[in-house]
Amino acid sequence: MQGRVWKFGNDIDTDAIIPARYLNTSDPAELAKHVMEDADATFPEKVKPGDIIVALKNFGCGSSREHAPLALKAAGVSCVIAHSFARIFYRNAINIGLPILESPEAAARIEEGHEVKVDLSAGSITDLTTGQTFMAAPFPDFMQEIMAKGGLIGYVQWRLARK
Repeated sequence: MQGRVWKFGNDIDTDAIIPARYLNTSDPAELAKHVMEDADATFPEKVKPGDIIVALKNFGCGSSREHAPLALKAAGVSCVIAHSFARIFYRNAINIGLPILESPEAAARIEEGHEVKVDLSAGSITDLTTGQTFMAAPFPDFMQEIMAKGGLIGYVQWRLARK
């Protein structure tokens, strides 16, 4: 995957990703209209399909709501790269099929507006703007399949159909 970078700092919590005032719906399209608006009020209008978020430490901290990664995915964010993720966000992202990568070096060096290419199977992150390549631990094959099938529900449906 390849996309333009939006950069965020430390401790971006789930309220910044999708404010609680919008949790009266679980419709992904409606959530996407408000994604990241408390961190950047213009983000929902600027983000384009395929864009990538790069953040610093503890991305997705706060509550355990699945709405946060769902809103990002519905807005077209193809991947989130961070120094670190809150554990519950990490798992929720995988469950809904939003690719995420932990790479402290990439998170520190990649800047907003850069063009980035990500190879999930290799765990490589290439900043096409600077030519630098960074590594993240690649996901095990079964987790890559979960994300490739659009999340845990899609993966289970695919597995059941194969039997």
